[in-house]
Amino acid sequence: MRARYIDIHVIQSVPAANLNRGEYDEPKTLLLGNTTRGALSSQSIKRAGRMEMEAELGEPAVRTRMIPPRVIAALKDAGWPDELAVFAGAQIALCAVPKGLDTDREAGHRTLAMIYTAETGLLDDLTALCVRHRTRLEDGLAATQSNSTGPAPKTKTAKKAATDTSRCLPTKDVSEILTRRTACISLFGRMLAGHDASHVTGAAQIAWAFTTHTSDMQPDYFTAVEDWPTAGDRGSAHIDTAFLMAGVFYRYSTVNLAQAADNFGGDTKQALQHVALFMETFIMTLPQAKKNSTAPHTLPDTVHYVVRDRRPVSYAAAFDQPVRASQGGGYLVPTRQELSAQAALTDRLIGTRHRIGHGHTTAHPTLLDHLGPHHDSFDALIAAAIHDAALPDTT
Repeated sequence: MRARYIDIHVIQSVPAANLNRGEYDEPKTLLLGNTTRGALSSQSIKRAGRMEMEAELGEPAVRTRMIPPRVIAALKDAGWPDELAVFAGAQIALCAVPKGLDTDREAGHRTLAMIYTAETGLLDDLTALCVRHRTRLEDGLAATQSNSTGPAPKTKTAKKAATDTSRCLPTKDVSEILTRRTACISLFGRMLAGHDASHVTGAAQIAWAFTTHTSDMQPDYFTAVEDWPTAGDRGSAHIDTAFLMAGVFYRYSTVNLAQAADNFGGDTKQALQHVALFMETFIMTLPQAKKNSTAPHTLPDTVHYVVRDRRPVSYAAAFDQPVRASQGGGYLVPTRQELSAQAALTDRLIGTRHRIGHGHTTAHPTLLDHLGPHHDSFDALIAAAIHDAALPDTT
């Protein structure tokens, strides 16, 4: 498949919320067009979608530094001596990649770098591998203890020999377990330092979301009432100020369909099935910080897709100048208008020769110009997008 992309543009109104907290537990913001906007980081959006997709597919993946400590705990539970279990856990990191992964010995040999891998069977297979090579691990531990009481190697050759003999697990087997893929890994990508074969170039790209208008944080002064007050208490056990933000967000993502097909082993049909699920989760999922105290579970107002050859196109520039509230109040109407105007501008600048298909779904009673055919539901929109994505390149 030649270079082809599905661009997904979402307009969504969010009430008072703190979906993505910043350093001081406040809503994240960014400066755009010289005004403050509410913002959601791409990482927070991606994690929310990834967790939703994994639950839907029943394919959990894990991003963690805790694999060696978990293996150590499992081996101890199986009756291994503490020293041998710790040595075996450290070997998982040492033998994961040719040069080994650095670990924090004071924290149970957790890895300094995060590992992103399939969760199903992960710990069981690693502990089983240790069991199969227990004799080598025991010999390695004994040699390590012996070396610790003798003179340290002085030459590079001696140091290399000491390192080589300390590897008690086959790197190929450890690596195979740690670099397994799930559908989400194939979509979002992965990198493991020191192990090029495990690298997966992500097919899905997600932008920071931001409000299309100026949006300042709103203070929420609150108290927590003491249910068991003593005589003389005023009733408040806790007083604080939280900050919330509300607004109309522009969210954007694009999927490289050629990369997705490659990541799924050339199976274009399977890739498109997972891209459809990605579109659904991107449309329907938001980060969930402070959801219990804000319940910001709105639906998108407008969703627009474009299937393009050659390169993706974001419409973020439409909101460089913050939109102004409509005459009756609110930012949804002017935001829809600016999105449509940006689509028209894009068509004028680059033409439609590489636009394979486009369409939109909106809650607005009047269909929007320049956004392609209207679809009554998100499901219908997604089906149309996947249909267009599968069309042959005729340019």
